[in-house]
Amino acid sequence: MYQKKVAILGGQRTPFARAGTQFANETNLTMASAVMKGLVDSFGLKDKTLGDVALGAVINQSRDWNLAREVTLNSGLAWETPAYGIQRACGTSLEAAIAIANKITLGQIENGIAGGVDSMSDVPVFYSPALAKRVLHASKAKSMADQLKVWMGLSLKELKPSYPAVTESKTGLSMGQSCELMAQEWKISRQEQDELALASHKTALKAYENGFYKNLLMPYQGLERDNNVRADTSMERLSKLKTAFERSSKGTLTAGNSSPLTDGASCAFLASEEWAQKNNHEPLAYLVDCEVAAVNFKKEGLLMAPAYAVGRMLARRKESLQDFDFYEIHEAFAAQVLCTLKAWESESFCRDRIGLSGALGSIDRKKMNVVGGSVALGHPFGATGTRVLVTAAKLLKQAGHGRALVSICTGGGMGVVAILER
Repeated sequence: MYQKKVAILGGQRTPFARAGTQFANETNLTMASAVMKGLVDSFGLKDKTLGDVALGAVINQSRDWNLAREVTLNSGLAWETPAYGIQRACGTSLEAAIAIANKITLGQIENGIAGGVDSMSDVPVFYSPALAKRVLHASKAKSMADQLKVWMGLSLKELKPSYPAVTESKTGLSMGQSCELMAQEWKISRQEQDELALASHKTALKAYENGFYKNLLMPYQGLERDNNVRADTSMERLSKLKTAFERSSKGTLTAGNSSPLTDGASCAFLASEEWAQKNNHEPLAYLVDCEVAAVNFKKEGLLMAPAYAVGRMLARRKESLQDFDFYEIHEAFAAQVLCTLKAWESESFCRDRIGLSGALGSIDRKKMNVVGGSVALGHPFGATGTRVLVTAAKLLKQAGHGRALVSICTGGGMGVVAILER
């Protein structure tokens, strides 16, 4: 439980773009710099010194070894504003917000920015260790003869590149393959997944029509909205897509009910309640609690950790799963969300695995991801956390009061969850 109240004052993000489209020539540095500058400008923070900045990416180029600090220097904030990098897979920017909030609540700082970014269009390409050694030796060669010696015996095998894959080293499975196993364990049908995916697109489209994203999303490189949102999506179209991770009759996950590889950046501005009042900023909502969890994904579903984290957090607070007006649950895959919901409804899961007295129960699905989820909007790994956080905060601001539960699954079998209030 936070001691000093932590206000979420606002946020900013780029539109999210499918990898290889409008942001194909952008980098983590350019996208994150642009979005933080947008936030700085919108709050009149130019040349101001903030308490701290926490920002991260999941897929980083080696050139971005000091990404958070470089982004801060590019944003217009005073150079005296410190910054540091952070990474917890898909929960990176939510973890960044929690880290900033913890400093605020302890009185160490009065304000700070949390954020994240990822470009799946600009992923690092690796070459063999043998070729890397040759390049290093060549850089130290003092003569042409020395250069020739370095490159003598070069084989085609050394030139073969390798690309990063979203797979778990402990199992060798991709996230999609792991989620297929979860869908089979929890008996999640293809139709259920497609229905959730369709709802994700429909609610996102409605949110755009109603102007919900107007102050949260800045036009960038000619793109004014997330380009994965489909107005023509239907159950018929979704049902015709081939399975993506399991080609047998058991396969249920498709490109249509999974979040796409995405480029984008987002950030959030947090401050103490006192600082917000002193500087005439009305909070959207307050970040009041959080929890993280991890699972042994050799025995448990890779993306089931949020089910544990939510259960433990609610038990600690002596609260109910039904005590919320909004549920912002990250849709890495429609199946992952549905597995989590079923786990909360399962008495045996909640009792035997989480250690609760009984099932957490069902949620009102009409309160879940009411302005679109990651299946429709996209999922730049590092940027999703603060996208979801600020979305939940703005929903509470519009409602005038209430509570929101935020839940994000991550690679590596972890989950990050939080509670917001207004």
